[in-house]
Amino acid sequence: MKRNAFKMKLSSGDVEEYKRRHDEIWPELVDVLRKAGISDYSIYYDEETQTLFAFQKLTDNNTSNQLPQNAVVRKWWDYMNDGIMEYDEKNEPVSIALREVFHMD
Repeated sequence: MKRNAFKMKLSSGDVEEYKRRHDEIWPELVDVLRKAGISDYSIYYDEETQTLFAFQKLTDNNTSNQLPQNAVVRKWWDYMNDGIMEYDEKNEPVSIALREVFHMD
């Protein structure tokens, strides 16, 4: 099992709308994420910096690098790309990988 962490930026500051959308996450998206080997997925919000911090566990044989080509993932990203968070020119959320510097089980 691998641990993966990354950060994104909420550009609108509307954390309640972001949370509402994720509270209503599409079952088909959850299925795609699980099939890609993702579990224990959490997103936290730092109000001071409007930074979203995400953590997830990945199976050793995960296919998470293929998610940008998945139609359901692309549809979700289109749904989220209305100014609520930062996106790049490929219509993907700006996501910055974080290096693990400590872990305790």
